[in-house]
Amino acid sequence: MRCDQLYIAGLGSWLPPALPVTEAVARGEWEAASAAASGMRSVTVCADGTEAPAEMAVRAAGRALERAGTDGSEVDLLLHASLYDQGNALWGTASYVQRRIRLGGCPALEVRQVSNGGMAALFLASTMLSPGSGPGRGQVLVTTADRFCPPGFDRWHSDPGTVYADGGTAMLLSSREGFARVRSLVLVSDPELEGMHRAGDPFGVAGTAPPGALDLEAHKKRFVRRAGMSFSVARVAAGQRDAVKEALADAGVSAAEISRWVLPHFGRRRLQTNCLRPLGIDAERTAWEFSSRVGHLGAGDQIAALEHLLLSGALRAGERCMLMGVGAGFTWSCAVVEVLWVPGWTA
Repeated sequence: MRCDQLYIAGLGSWLPPALPVTEAVARGEWEAASAAASGMRSVTVCADGTEAPAEMAVRAAGRALERAGTDGSEVDLLLHASLYDQGNALWGTASYVQRRIRLGGCPALEVRQVSNGGMAALFLASTMLSPGSGPGRGQVLVTTADRFCPPGFDRWHSDPGTVYADGGTAMLLSSREGFARVRSLVLVSDPELEGMHRAGDPFGVAGTAPPGALDLEAHKKRFVRRAGMSFSVARVAAGQRDAVKEALADAGVSAAEISRWVLPHFGRRRLQTNCLRPLGIDAERTAWEFSSRVGHLGAGDQIAALEHLLLSGALRAGERCMLMGVGAGFTWSCAVVEVLWVPGWTA
């Protein structure tokens, strides 16, 4: 869809120190061959395992609000997106973030669209801030946060081809003003692929999850054996292709007019197969230099990478970038963002 009045007013992230991949290999946590194939250099890791995801979201949100020059009093909605466990069962993570950053009594909701969660939250925010949505619709705050840790998740092996990173991100959206404008936003869904990330049938009973770390590769192989390789590959490619094509058309731009492509933080081999080759772009036009030092931030790749491109000077006033996301289910998302001016906090 075309976005008429959707602006980015603030960005923020909080990432723990990066663990060099060479150190993980030396410790025996990851195989040298897999590390080399991934092209990853480091991954952000909460070393002691005690940094709560919600606290990382709070820190990122505080940074985004401060950069936007606001105390959050005009925020009408908080959306918190995550991929993995947030630390407590039957707990409202979004409400915790809301309380800690003192947003008052606006609705605080959680978005569970796995790796596409941040972009799905952006999509929901756009409907809240669209013209005609009602009075008082000024700002929406999107936060994301995850910490991937044992025993339930192995950041190196649970999803071969992608290394999972800890961290929190935040984006403040406005219907009135901001340093960047979202010109188009598309979300495409194909539920025929939902089984690719499901353990299988019959459905389990609560509390009967298999022991050990999650093995997404086993789920994918089981699905492909049942559905067929050609079917699976074709549907995945079609979803991404349709999202990109529609986002470009709605924004009234061509792929050549996109200065930077913000892609999911895959390892190099998966990035090449799933994104670079189909899109016909080089890694130099993406945020690979950043993502290879951070890893996959669950729902927060796009926000963190956009912040990095601005801070590094890789995106300048008048330039456009494409934010792309994909999540199990499957859903694909694309947003064309135009930088109106470079905010002062990048100096």
